[in-house]
Amino acid sequence: MVEGSRVARRKARTRAALVRAAQGFLATGNTNAPVLDITQAADVSNGSFYNYFDSKEELWQAAIDSALESVGDYLDSLTVDLHDPVEKFTQSFRLSGRLFRLEPELSRVLLNSEAAAVAADGGLAPRSRRDIESATAQGKFDVEDADLALALVAGALLSMGRLLLEQPDRDEESTVDRTTQRVLRALGVSADEAETLCSRELPTSYTGGVHAALDLTTTADGAPH
Repeated sequence: MVEGSRVARRKARTRAALVRAAQGFLATGNTNAPVLDITQAADVSNGSFYNYFDSKEELWQAAIDSALESVGDYLDSLTVDLHDPVEKFTQSFRLSGRLFRLEPELSRVLLNSEAAAVAADGGLAPRSRRDIESATAQGKFDVEDADLALALVAGALLSMGRLLLEQPDRDEESTVDRTTQRVLRALGVSADEAETLCSRELPTSYTGGVHAALDLTTTADGAPH
């Protein structure tokens, strides 16, 4: 039983190393790297790759899914005490915006895979949809088409993220909060309320990034260990 657990942990570490290596390549937009380069970056044997993945495409998807799940867990950990969907949406968007500077490599993985990120089952998209639909049902958002609203939110976030990474001297807090206000107004929130929502303090733990906020490390499949 002990030996089996040791083997399972070793396999999990190897898979996680491959996923982290893949995220490094995705962050630079390089999806043409040969398997040998990936295994060398992961410091694992070349022959072990196909023990974990059938193809590079499967690895790329696992790397994106892991990044999205890390972001999703991060947002959940910092919004767990909020019950108003508008407050939850606002705080999640503001925190997501700040992640571009806090976690640049993780952010570049998502930006370079934006189509997959927007359509994925993990990360910001499903959480935003949940909050948009809940706020709309309560009459706090004026949204007729949740899909269109989600596309607007995702487009604003990704475009803002690129701007923050391409312009390192740009003021991050002002950029993120002004963008959040614009998004809230597009969802039917008044200018005064949007400004009030974006002036509220964020959890201090967010400044350490994903792992500091979660106070854990994350395996390749998103499971804490």
